[in-house]
Amino acid sequence: MDAPVAGSCDARFRHVREEFARNFSERGEVGAAVHVIIDGTTVVDLVGGWRDGDRRLPWQPDTLVDFYSVGKAFLALLALQLVDSGLIALDDPVATAWPEFAAGGKEGVSLRQALCHRAAVPAIREHLTNEDLWDWTRMTGALAATEPWWEPGTRHAYHTNTYGHLIGEVVRRVSGEACGRRLAAVAGALGADVHVGVPPTERHRCAQVIFAAPDRTEGLDFAALEGDELMEMLSYFNPPGYSSMGVVNSARWHEAEVPSTNGHGTATGVARMYAGLLEPGRVVSVDLLAEAVSPQSRGYCPILHEDVTFGLGFTPTTARRAFGPNPGSFGHFGTGGAVGFADPHAGVAFGYVMNHVIPRWQSTRNRSVIDAVYDAL
Repeated sequence: MDAPVAGSCDARFRHVREEFARNFSERGEVGAAVHVIIDGTTVVDLVGGWRDGDRRLPWQPDTLVDFYSVGKAFLALLALQLVDSGLIALDDPVATAWPEFAAGGKEGVSLRQALCHRAAVPAIREHLTNEDLWDWTRMTGALAATEPWWEPGTRHAYHTNTYGHLIGEVVRRVSGEACGRRLAAVAGALGADVHVGVPPTERHRCAQVIFAAPDRTEGLDFAALEGDELMEMLSYFNPPGYSSMGVVNSARWHEAEVPSTNGHGTATGVARMYAGLLEPGRVVSVDLLAEAVSPQSRGYCPILHEDVTFGLGFTPTTARRAFGPNPGSFGHFGTGGAVGFADPHAGVAFGYVMNHVIPRWQSTRNRSVIDAVYDAL
């Protein structure tokens, strides 16, 4: 059965629609959506394929799906807004807001270091269960008690899942509000349909996530691991469902707050978040955003197994992780191919979400659509 493709696309961007359709007919996509805003005007708004593995339910414009690490940038934005408000500074220790975090020699870890993956806690050392995963206080307590995996500030490693509890708890301690509630306020003002913790009334809109990769939690023996290898496996699978394996389509996952991993939204919502960031000063001050999207930490990452560049929650465009051809672009990819970014040079705000999770963040699927947008410019 051919995958349905629906929505609008300016004639200038007809090749975007063609490449998007090819994602289903030739590249294995199951369900997806793409939304492109240029200088405040929507030029591409397409949905395609199926929101379920049985291919019975067509993807709708309001279909929500887990966009994984795309949400890290939105979480960081909440922290940056608190910096703008003068409630915390980038170089303040995390422990000034969260005293328990000082345990084990982490008293000097700054918010800046936390935002750019230099906080030295990409994994929790205490073994946890999925019941712990649903308990915010339990998770943040275990994270605070974790001894750093290296001397904080001396190197980086991608905080794949702990990033959400680390930055999210700073946001909670400083503002007095959970990050899901604060994101709802920011997103609501931008008309952006993105969530950390999907409201019960909206869970019926969630697409089924389909994993192409095997469940690596089966038979995993942490006792046989040590050093960076242990750190990496714990970062993904402690608790077992921290990366969403085995729980991703459950009501508990949808409603929980695991902010670095279980943000949900539409492609339109993702693009509107970035469109807001392209309006100078609307969401965060111009100077602070410029700092946040500039390189803050470069080098080899033992989690991602390659040289990477981190900003403050946002990833600056690089040759390896390019959002488009223009320098100054910034955003974040998510597991499986979801991506959101802004290109100030071209005025582009872009969102792509999908439900077929392949074991990589960049793919021929999102790349083909991004390239088609720029070919039309």
